[in-house]
Amino acid sequence: MCVTAVESRPAGVALTPSPVGHRPFGARIKAFVALTKPRIIELLLITTVPVMFLAAQGVPDLWLVLATTIGGYISAGGANALNMYIDRDIDALMDRTSQRPLVTGMVSPRECLAFGITLGVVSTVWFGLLVNWLSAALSLGALLFYVVVYTMLLKRRTAQNIVWGGIAGCMPVLIGWSSVTDSVSWAAVILFAVIFFWTPPHYWPLSMKVKDDYARVGVPMLPVIASNRVVARQIVIYSWVMVAVSLLLTPLGYTGWFYTVVALLSGGFWLWEAHGLQNRAKAGIAGAKLKEMRLFHWSITYVSLLFVAVAVDPFLR
Repeated sequence: MCVTAVESRPAGVALTPSPVGHRPFGARIKAFVALTKPRIIELLLITTVPVMFLAAQGVPDLWLVLATTIGGYISAGGANALNMYIDRDIDALMDRTSQRPLVTGMVSPRECLAFGITLGVVSTVWFGLLVNWLSAALSLGALLFYVVVYTMLLKRRTAQNIVWGGIAGCMPVLIGWSSVTDSVSWAAVILFAVIFFWTPPHYWPLSMKVKDDYARVGVPMLPVIASNRVVARQIVIYSWVMVAVSLLLTPLGYTGWFYTVVALLSGGFWLWEAHGLQNRAKAGIAGAKLKEMRLFHWSITYVSLLFVAVAVDPFLR
């Protein structure tokens, strides 16, 4: 699906961009921080640091953890800022994004573009000099994939946007491993695959909730172009694959009993929620009674528990 240009105006709200002379310094600082999408980055770091513990089979060098965490934040922040620069037209039309800094005028498009590019350059140099150049290359690759492949090429053209675009969100796993070992192993690839199959069933429930927003701007998220029943079936399929992949670490010798127990219990509850959503969708339930956000919220808890288990497991073997 191709998308035509949209009018840069928030849905149902007539926002007037802040005049240059009426942008307080404190508010401007908060706006630039908001460009980095800190809440999303928190989730990325949850998948980075535990992998470093698994790669080190214990406590990694704490300076290395700090350097990797800071570099990861800067890189992801740059990618998110560039995403907002590119999507500023549709952000102005969507209710849930109508208060973003470019829409309100707290940050100008030129400032946002310069900010995003600067963060991308700084993060690459940071990783190269303070971590290693493999991690720098992976970080830069993740940024470019998110900005160019997902935001510019996939998001407005295909319902598979979040499936393949989610690869950028998988890269912190590889970065965490490579920062410790200066290499990539099968353990990192497996955890990469876990996040790959986790991303669609994590994001599609949220897309079901706000599908009117996406429909308004012509972004073909799966819930926009398919029924709740179809979306729920896809969520169940991806969920089963995700749980199965998460259990590969133990037979391959990378994790022990603790990780296995956590993966089974948390994965089992995930599948219970996913099938519950599918059953409600099959019954034709819609609106608040569909309870799609239960799976969305659990998805964040699930990935947190799983990766905490990744970090703790080496100490219990």
